[in-house]
Amino acid sequence: MIEIGIKGHLEQVVTPEMSAARVGSGLVDVFATPMMIALIEKTCNDSVLPLLAEGEGTVGTHLDVSHLSATPIGMRVWCDSELVEIDRRRLVFSVKAYDECGLIGEGTHERFVIDTAKFTAKVEGKRQQS
Repeated sequence: MIEIGIKGHLEQVVTPEMSAARVGSGLVDVFATPMMIALIEKTCNDSVLPLLAEGEGTVGTHLDVSHLSATPIGMRVWCDSELVEIDRRRLVFSVKAYDECGLIGEGTHERFVIDTAKFTAKVEGKRQQS
């Protein structure tokens, strides 16, 4: 059962493929903001995934995050999340990202619990409309 207070933690080492220069979000070889966002989303998703019913998943719907400090390639980064609000299928997480020198990002992330098959069918329906 999903309850307020569920925590998540995920770590990784920044590789050249994760740099702003490589993903196109900047010109320098530092941990890219889009990659920090991906780390945040995965941390939150993974924290509740084992608690969902068969056939359910979550999708990210909103982020309010500040990227506070640059991280060089080769440094370890991690995200800590905590589920702070539940409104039916809507889950709100408090998130903080760190590198080996301290806080690099923080904010909130919202996800919705979905029926994966229904969601996929709806998305595929868009293809039929185009």
